[in-house]
Amino acid sequence: MQLKTLFLSLAMAGACAQVSANAVDAHTYANLDDVTTTHLLLDLDIDFDDKQLEGFVEHTLDWHNASSKTLLLDTRDLDIDKVLYQANDGRWYQANFTLAKRNDVKGSKLTITFKEQAKKARIYYNSRPEASGLQWLTPEQTASKTQPFMYSQSQAIHARSWIPVQDTPAMRVTYTARIQTPKDIRAVMSADNKDALYKDGDYLFNMPQAIPPYLIAIGAGNLEFKAMSHQTGIFAEPTILSASVAEFNDTQAMIDKTNAMYGDYAWGRYDLLMLPPSFPFGGMENPRLSFITPTVVAGDKSLVNLIAHELAHSWSGNLVTNATWEDLWLNEGFTSYVENRIMEEVFGRDRAIMEQALDTAGLRAQLKTIDTPDTRLNLKLNGRDPDDAFSSVPYTKGQLFLLYLENQYGRDKFDPFVKAYFNAFSFKSLTTAEFVSYLKANLIDKYPGVISMDKVNEWIFQPGLPSDAPNPTSDAFDKVDTATQAWLSGSSTANQLPTAEWTVHEWLYFLNNLPRDLSLVKMTELDNEFNLTQSTNAERAFAWYMLAVGNGYQPIYPALDKHLSGIGRRKLIVPLYKALIKNGKKQWAHDVYLKARPSYHPLAQGTVDDLFAK
Repeated sequence: MQLKTLFLSLAMAGACAQVSANAVDAHTYANLDDVTTTHLLLDLDIDFDDKQLEGFVEHTLDWHNASSKTLLLDTRDLDIDKVLYQANDGRWYQANFTLAKRNDVKGSKLTITFKEQAKKARIYYNSRPEASGLQWLTPEQTASKTQPFMYSQSQAIHARSWIPVQDTPAMRVTYTARIQTPKDIRAVMSADNKDALYKDGDYLFNMPQAIPPYLIAIGAGNLEFKAMSHQTGIFAEPTILSASVAEFNDTQAMIDKTNAMYGDYAWGRYDLLMLPPSFPFGGMENPRLSFITPTVVAGDKSLVNLIAHELAHSWSGNLVTNATWEDLWLNEGFTSYVENRIMEEVFGRDRAIMEQALDTAGLRAQLKTIDTPDTRLNLKLNGRDPDDAFSSVPYTKGQLFLLYLENQYGRDKFDPFVKAYFNAFSFKSLTTAEFVSYLKANLIDKYPGVISMDKVNEWIFQPGLPSDAPNPTSDAFDKVDTATQAWLSGSSTANQLPTAEWTVHEWLYFLNNLPRDLSLVKMTELDNEFNLTQSTNAERAFAWYMLAVGNGYQPIYPALDKHLSGIGRRKLIVPLYKALIKNGKKQWAHDVYLKARPSYHPLAQGTVDDLFAK
């Protein structure tokens, strides 16, 4: 016990915490102008029976306002027991605190007042079962069926649901943690996980680099570990561990290629945590330990661009971070661009171009369905939940903007610019305005006469896509088009489609571009030939189900029930619920959802609840 406490007190920051001076984040109560946290110490017990984290968090404080004695923190649905603070004499005293009424978006402001400027503040608290940033799974809801599972999802502003914290990407903080679990449960965090290799129910973690609070992450369950290389490995339930290692064993090659392009990986190890199927996203870029959905374990490495994406965040997003959620494109646009460059380096340009083309087609389709103001890169949330910022716009429109710059300047000029950008803002958070100033000084003005600032501003601040936006096309997709037209016209049969040579990208292109009023005869012919209803590739199954729901193809429904009940990844379930409601299957969809809902993450529950409420 004493050694554990000593470790926590000594394992302090390696990289200094930073605060963006120009950011105005409307989604935090934190009084950053007065005081910032430079280091967090977490000491928490994971209580699976009561579905709560219980213990304390200790804030090391840096005061900027000599007259202030107040610390404002973000919370959501936390029970606060007491607050202590360390005074200048080194002793600990009780602090007064108040917890404000809950705001639907921002949660509850925790106001702590001290008699003098505290060196440290320690908040004793527990989370609640309904914490929006935590999911608790029974053994029956996991792959191994033997132990419960718990994991966090702190992006965008869900860290406050399990830690009282200044929950804004405008600030960065280091952390240490002691996490206690039942003896047969392994805990891991977005930190140095060497202590987690020994399963004993008492785990120590240290994150020496300063990160924004949304990247603080935790997971715990029946986890085993297997190395993939000297720098990479996977934590997973035993039932999926070997398959995951086989699927993602190119991760080291991805790191090596990215190092060569954009500078050395800054985080030490890069491991993956395979989560249960209920995880609402494809992946989450928690530093040192990306959280990954099992829906990308396809058996043929066809969906590993997701790993490239989460790895790319180690440079764009984790190393250089958006200062507010209205600047999300700085994280996701750069990451989508770097992801595609990684895929090109490791798997070839043909595959990279196919992925560009698919993403661009998806963006163009989504632009028709979302409000025009939300198609700008520099988004205005106007008080909405920052979860609303996540669409194809920050990802793919951001990527296309960078691809446009690459096309205009050439890689010989643009690659050094991107590498210098990552270096200039390393371990910092920045706003869109700060990026525009950097872009102007280091690319636009440096190479005059290539593009204008008016064009830059059109991309970033105007809705939609500029008329000269890149529109990637693939020769492989042209061949798919030719074969598709022959089949649709009746000059060939389904078994003459050249699918033996198709990658999953060609399959997705084929399914996504079939007529939305395809006859049931044609649907049946496809299904009989390729058994699409029973596809084990989650992305291909999703594309087929979307087509089938719209066309009234009834044989899918038992398999669709299994799909919707078995996974919680929002990308693969929310559009299907929308399509079912639109196409007269609302009651069937609602019955399935009521059965599946307990296994969905709170973020997915909220999204689907809203669909049926509307």
